[in-house]
Amino acid sequence: MGLAQYAVIAVGDHWSVLHDGDAHGEYATREAAFESAAAAATLALKQGHEVHLSVPGNDPERSNN
Repeated sequence: MGLAQYAVIAVGDHWSVLHDGDAHGEYATREAAFESAAAAATLALKQGHEVHLSVPGNDPERSNN
């Protein structure tokens, strides 16, 4: 099987999940974006894919971590 990569990214004042070069969803918090990415990653695992999931650490410049 292939590789499924998910990255939680900051986009303006919200968070999104980057997958296959496209940002998906608009989440108010990094944690909400992570939960969405984790659900997608779980499905990819069940399909036999290798999964990479990355989430940035705290950024003091952002107030909605």
